Amino acid sequence: MADTTDSPASSGTVKPDPQEETPSPNGGDPKGPGDGVPGERPTAAPRPPDELDERLLRALAELDNVRKRVQRETEESRRRALEALFGELLLVKDSLELGLQACRGETGPVVEGLGMTLRLLETIFERYGVETIDPLHAPFDPRRHEAIATRPEADVDPGTVVVVVQKGYRFHERLLRPARVVVAAPPLDSASADPT
Repeated sequence: MADTTDSPASSGTVKPDPQEETPSPNGGDPKGPGDGVPGERPTAAPRPPDELDERLLRALAELDNVRKRVQRETEESRRRALEALFGELLLVKDSLELGLQACRGETGPVVEGLGMTLRLLETIFERYGVETIDPLHAPFDPRRHEAIATRPEADVDPGTVVVVVQKGYRFHERLLRPARVVVAAPPLDSASADPT
């Protein structure tokens, strides 16, 4: 008895082979233009080494300029603060010197205390670079001296400081206070001294 079951050839229907792949519309590439790792963006072309080096050098130079500018501003602020402080302390030093002058020839704990305080203040001034301007018998310098009077002098060259009324001070070449002085003037001749 013959088998009546239809075979694939007799039925006329051909099933596709699972191992065969349908050709891709992209020319055989199974990945399309939008395929790839999800969320990945195309990377730009790397910069040339010379350009990167130049940008790095510029950034380092700018950083160094900022550091130097901050350092200068910090030093300037500190110097101005010290100038203001020493300017106020000059009044204290003047008072101590006047007190010792008033007590000249006297002894006692008060006089000794004034002297010790004055020496301590002078030590602090010296440590921080505060210099005393005492121009007695020196030529008058308008940049550091303030002439409050003139006095005719026969034995001194004109323009010489003959009296220091108040000492001056400077802090690292910056004037804190000019020295107040009396300056020698040319002597009066006999004709101007005797109107007759």
